[in-house]
Amino acid sequence: MTTKMTVIVDNIPSKELEGEWGLSILIEYKGKKILADVGASELFAENLKGLGFDIEEVDYATLSHAHYDHSNGMPRFFEENTKAKFYVQKSTKANCYAVKKGVHTYIGIPENVLEDYADRIELVSGDYQLTEGVYLIPHKTEELSKIGEKEKMYLLVEKEWIPDDFSHEQSLVLETEKGLVIINCCSHGGAVNIINEIRQTFPEKKVYGLIGGFHLYNKSDEEVYSLARRIKETGIEYVCTGHCTEEHAYGILKEELGDRLEQLRVGLVMEF
Repeated sequence: MTTKMTVIVDNIPSKELEGEWGLSILIEYKGKKILADVGASELFAENLKGLGFDIEEVDYATLSHAHYDHSNGMPRFFEENTKAKFYVQKSTKANCYAVKKGVHTYIGIPENVLEDYADRIELVSGDYQLTEGVYLIPHKTEELSKIGEKEKMYLLVEKEWIPDDFSHEQSLVLETEKGLVIINCCSHGGAVNIINEIRQTFPEKKVYGLIGGFHLYNKSDEEVYSLARRIKETGIEYVCTGHCTEEHAYGILKEELGDRLEQLRVGLVMEF
């Protein structure tokens, strides 16, 4: 059975629908609808309607990580969908900050959403099977806090600032006819690390594709070229990126990855 994914929110709009700095993807899988992230606002709900989907028909919702541009639509989701659970990593809290112009600035989830919708939110840990053929996989790479420190991203823990280790980030992994397809909407833990984590988790399965932003908008050309080469070395056959990758870095990736690379945009449909 073909797996279909439709981009609901991305930086790049369609002719009919708006975009924003955020990401949301709807997956149609074996008769179920799974919503990966809900963007930075209520736009995801409007775009779902514009693309012909009914938010009430979503069976599962997942959060890739605890940042506003992927979670701010959560209250609207709970208002309009009365049945679906929303799956987040157990370590998710309203405590994510980034240092901007020397000031710790809140970049996390809606501050009271975990309490306000506790009956709808599922806190998961370890390798978690969402439904047949669909998994939520946390990071398994050590010392990711070094990335958090480099990115100037911090967690506020008991009134202390500690570098973000992205323990709140998870990959949504689907078994498809072409192999495993990974959705990790910002890949803060590193795109190559994520590919390797999924290979480690499913050693007997082929990893076919990786979808999501790669957080390259603030990286040097040298860093982007290096990542592109390392992605190529993994042998992965399909990469779809956008959002926090942004246009300049996407162009460099395209030079290195060629036809195996596609750009995220509102309304894009991917089939596996």
